[in-house]
Amino acid sequence: MAAPAVGPVEDAFRRLFKFYKRRQPPPDLSGVLDFNRLGLNASAAKVLDAKLSISSVSDQDALRAGLQPVGKWKAYGLQGYPGFIFIPNPFLPGCQRHWVRQCLKVYPQKPNVCNLDMHMVSEETADLWGKSRAQLRCKGSGKREPRSLLEKLRWVTVGYHYNWDSKSYSSDHRSLFPTDLAVLSQHVAVACGFSHFKPEAGILNYYQLDSSLGIHVDEAELDHSQPLLSFSFGHSSVFLLGGLKREEAPTPLFMHSGDVLVMSGVSRLLYHAVPRIVPCPEGAALPWCLSPTPPEDPPDTLSIIQPCPEEDWEVCAVYLQGSRINMTIRQVLGPAQLFPTEPGQGAGPWPPPAGV
Repeated sequence: MAAPAVGPVEDAFRRLFKFYKRRQPPPDLSGVLDFNRLGLNASAAKVLDAKLSISSVSDQDALRAGLQPVGKWKAYGLQGYPGFIFIPNPFLPGCQRHWVRQCLKVYPQKPNVCNLDMHMVSEETADLWGKSRAQLRCKGSGKREPRSLLEKLRWVTVGYHYNWDSKSYSSDHRSLFPTDLAVLSQHVAVACGFSHFKPEAGILNYYQLDSSLGIHVDEAELDHSQPLLSFSFGHSSVFLLGGLKREEAPTPLFMHSGDVLVMSGVSRLLYHAVPRIVPCPEGAALPWCLSPTPPEDPPDTLSIIQPCPEEDWEVCAVYLQGSRINMTIRQVLGPAQLFPTEPGQGAGPWPPPAGV
């Protein structure tokens, strides 16, 4: 009998990715590190306290961005991952709603680019919110209902638009970076010790409950001295943080709604992936931190956080029952740095998104 053909050896990262992605039988999640429940997790021994620059962001500036004072944030690192910082939900009650609404109603608007542009004409993708809200409001429990355009959204790029073909950015393919997102990102970066961080590109990822994000490294940016920031909203996910090589087994950890992840220094170029979205516990439609009604007090005139009208939140809440949203923010160029002379080609066909 002929011996069976021997295939390529599967790397440690791929093995763990497949383990957490599998549907039947569902994987045991007890080994996933949860920064919100460190006392109940065996992996907590790897957790370190991370220092923040508390005085770098005033309490008033934090409030205007919908954040708690930096002095009240918790921040953690991990042994073996220098430059990795995890901040469990630093947002004020109700303020996550602003970012969910922006990701669904505002950021997908033109001239920003989304995956639907790859196979639809611009008139069809000009107002995804307007074309989807009535359908989402009336959405029932039937699984055969047609999906709205918002539910078909997989990624949106803002600022410098990532070119999926060449895996690069270019000077001639960009839109204005959203002001509110820039303020939020700069406050978080400054609090983590990056006072010169300049948000120039954002990739917003939209996950359904059966979605995943493949193993990758975010290296297209020309300046890797500045951090990559990640903000999550909606259902939780299992995030795999690996090493500089795929042969290194990754550390699994939960990312819950409102959590912020910072990859800097050596950790800026580590392999990572999202193999699984984890729904809320049975009986809860949304994470508890999205449930509180925003305060009724009039917003500060300098606040970037705008109250989310109830009719808008009704649409957002229905969408989030089956979805997770992630915003990853990056600086593309270093001081006085220029793009290569070759012109960019614009956005290419859609592959899996390159975010976290």
